[in-house]
Formats: sequence, structure tokens, C-alpha cells
Amino acid sequence: MAVFNLGSINADLFYQVPHLPVPGETLASTDHRRGLGGKGANMSVAIARAAARVVHIGAVGLDGRWAVDRLLEYGVDTRFVSELEHQTGHAIIMVDANGENAILLFQGANHALSEPHVAAALHHATEKDTFLFQNETSAQLNGATLASAKGLRVVYAAAPFDAEAVQAVLPLLDIIVMNSVEADQLCAAMDTPLTDLPVRDIVVTLGGDGCRWLNRDLGSDQVFPAVPVVPVDTTGAGDTFTGFLVAGLDRGMPMEQAIALGQQAGAIMVTRHGTADVIPDLKDVQDARFS
Repeated sequence: MAVFNLGSINADLFYQVPHLPVPGETLASTDHRRGLGGKGANMSVAIARAAARVVHIGAVGLDGRWAVDRLLEYGVDTRFVSELEHQTGHAIIMVDANGENAILLFQGANHALSEPHVAAALHHATEKDTFLFQNETSAQLNGATLASAKGLRVVYAAAPFDAEAVQAVLPLLDIIVMNSVEADQLCAAMDTPLTDLPVRDIVVTLGGDGCRWLNRDLGSDQVFPAVPVVPVDTTGAGDTFTGFLVAGLDRGMPMEQAIALGQQAGAIMVTRHGTADVIPDLKDVQDARFS
């Protein structure tokens, strides 16, 4: 079994700031660093660190070879990461003293992925595998369509939120993962309550209030309490949660256990500064003691 992840690869440029700037404000940062990021890369690293096999489908520019090397070091299969004549995507991430962030994205090579490239990667997938994707690349609908037709479990992390993109792929999904803001936006765009969305499994992260899982087959609606920690940086926590959740399901865990695994990994993540480079591994999660 494996997870085929159609996902972005970014250079994350971090700036520590005393507070998030308001319009028109010029603000000096107190620290700066570069790391591997992008929602897709974050999730691939999380899946690999959760002891599942992950094949990343993505693209970088000529300036992004370091990012591919970093993914490979973390255990990600990078055979289907293309090097294109575009600038590698990047994100400017401002993090304040309370761990909250504001992010500016440049899409770059992530939006130059072609449908034939995605098809070539999925040629190697089987119905035992999982297809994961987000909203930071091109060829999403094509990838989901091919994966669904081949019988893969199709999982969608609906971020950054785009109502039109989400509605286009909904009929193809087995699982959708959103935060509470994204869920509210989707329900408003479709004029449909969350319980009526046409997806079997709906997972909604609730920040400090935990996580909610709705299953249409069972008609169930469960809330899982949050793991208590003091956050220092929330960047990448949702991606870490999703990666560990998907890895748990790929390894045969029931949904409840996979959600708990994702919550524990996400809780560790918010106590660290950074994104892909500081995602915890399975041993970190197993050894953690939460009060």
C-alpha cells in the first residue's frame, strides 16, 4: 500500500514578528530562516514520518533541487517530482509571539504540473493505494478522476479554500479534511449543512476544540477533544494532522485511531517552530506524554 500525494513544494521563508502587521504597517522581523514547505510537501513528510510509503507528485524549478533532496532525505519517493523551467513556489510566513501566523503564497512550478505527468505517476497505483491532494497545484480534478477510476481511496485536504475547486471534486471523494472555517465556507457556498455533504467521511479540525468526524454510512457524528499543549507556532499543524491521519488509514487503522494519531502529531507540531523540517516522527508521537 502507498499514498500518492499530488502536492505543492515550497521554500518557506519564515519571519518572526512581535505581532502580525496591519494594512499600511511596516514591521521589523526579529528572526528569519528558510525551510522546506508547501502543504503537499508537509503532508508527504508527515506520511513518511508516520511510517507509511508516500509517492510525491509535484514540481519545482531549477532553483528547487535542494527541496527534492530534502524530501528524499525524509523518506519520500520523489521519482515523480518534475524539474520545470519555472521558479519554485515559495511562502512568506510571519509568525507572532502567540504562535499565530499570516502566509503569502507564490504558486510557481506547483501550478505548471501537467495532466500527463499526473497520469504517469498514477499508472503505478492500484486499488490498494490512497490518492491525496490539496489546492496548491494544477491538475487536481484530473488526478482525482484518474485515481477514483482506478479504485484508489481519494482524500482531499480542501485548503487553501476555493469553493469552485471543492465542488468540482466532491463526487470523487472518499474523505474530505477541512478546518472549521473552510467547512463553514463550503456549506455556505453550497447552501448545504455539513451533514448533507455528499462525501462518506468528513473530518473537520476545530483548533483548540479538537476534531469532528462525520460518517454518512453510519450516520455518526463524533467530536474528539483536543490534545492539551501550549502552542508556539501553528504553521503546518493541519498538514501534519492530515499526513498522520492518512498514513494511519493506509496502515489499516480504523478512523478513530487514525484521528487520534493525527491529533497527537499535530499537538507536538505546534510546540515547534517551522514546517516540514520539524514534523515529528512516529517515535516522537509514541513517546509523547500529554498532560
